[in-house]
Amino acid sequence: MNTNKKFSAGDAVIYLILGVWALTTIYPIFWVVMNSFKAKNEILSNSFAIPTGDLFTLANYRTAFDRLNIFSAYRNSMIISCTVAAVVIVLAGMASFALVRYDFKLKKSLNSLVVAGMMFPVFSTIIPVFRMLSSWHLVNTESLALSLISVALPQIAGNLSFAIVVLTGYIRSLPIELEESAFLEGCSPLQIFSKIIVPLAKPSFATVAIFSFLWSYNDLFTQMFLLRLPQHRAITRLLNELTSNEGTNFGLMAASVSLVIIPVLIVYIFLQKYIIKGMTAGAVKG
Repeated sequence: MNTNKKFSAGDAVIYLILGVWALTTIYPIFWVVMNSFKAKNEILSNSFAIPTGDLFTLANYRTAFDRLNIFSAYRNSMIISCTVAAVVIVLAGMASFALVRYDFKLKKSLNSLVVAGMMFPVFSTIIPVFRMLSSWHLVNTESLALSLISVALPQIAGNLSFAIVVLTGYIRSLPIELEESAFLEGCSPLQIFSKIIVPLAKPSFATVAIFSFLWSYNDLFTQMFLLRLPQHRAITRLLNELTSNEGTNFGLMAASVSLVIIPVLIVYIFLQKYIIKGMTAGAVKG
C-alpha cells in the first residue's frame, strides 16, 4: 500500500473549501459562547472581543440559573430524548429485520408506506395528533410523566421511518448464512435478532439512536403544543420562553443558548465516529 500520496492542487482546493465551510459552521457557536461571558451592554460594543479581564463575567450564567429552572428542564429533555432513542431503535430494529428477512403479503406496500412516512412534516399532523393525545388524557395534565409521554410518542412515530430506512439498508447487507446457521442450531427469530443482527449492526443502531436523540432534543414545535406547564418544560421550550421574555438581554440569551447546545456538542464529539460509520455503511452496503 502506497502511503506517499502526493498532495495535489485539487486536494488543496478541497481542503480550502472544507476549511471555510467548517469556519462558517463553528465560528457562530464560538461567538455565542464567547459573548455569554460578557455583560449585556458590552456585547453590542465589543461583540467580537475575547472576554478577558474586566470584560469577563459569569453574571449571565448566574442569572440564567436564578431565573430559569435549568436542571429540571435538562432532566425533562433527557428523559424524553433517551426514551425516544431507546424505543425507536427497538421498534425500528425489529421492523427492519422483518421487512428484510421475511416474505409476506403487503411487504412492498409496507416498504412504500415507510418511505412515504418521511415525506410528511410534523406540522401537517400536529392537529390530529394533539386531538388523539387529548382523548387519551395525556395533555393538559398535572402529571409530569404523562406530559413527557405525550411528547415522546409523536417523536417516536416521527423518527421510525428514517430509522427503518437506515437499518434495512444495513441489515440487508449482512450475510444471511449466519442467521441460517443459528436457525439450524435452534435459535428463535428473537434470539437471531438479539444475538446476531444487533451485534453486527451496532454502527447503524448507534446512528439511529444518536439522530433520534438529537432530533428529539431539538424539537421545539412538539414541545410548544404539548408542554404547557412551566415545571414540565424541556430545555428548548425554556429557551423559547426566555427569548420571549428577555428579548433585549443578549447576554442572558447567549448563556442560555450555550447551556442548550452543550449536550448536543458532547454527544457529537464523543459519538461522531458512530454517526459517520453508520451512515456511510448503510449507504454503501444497502
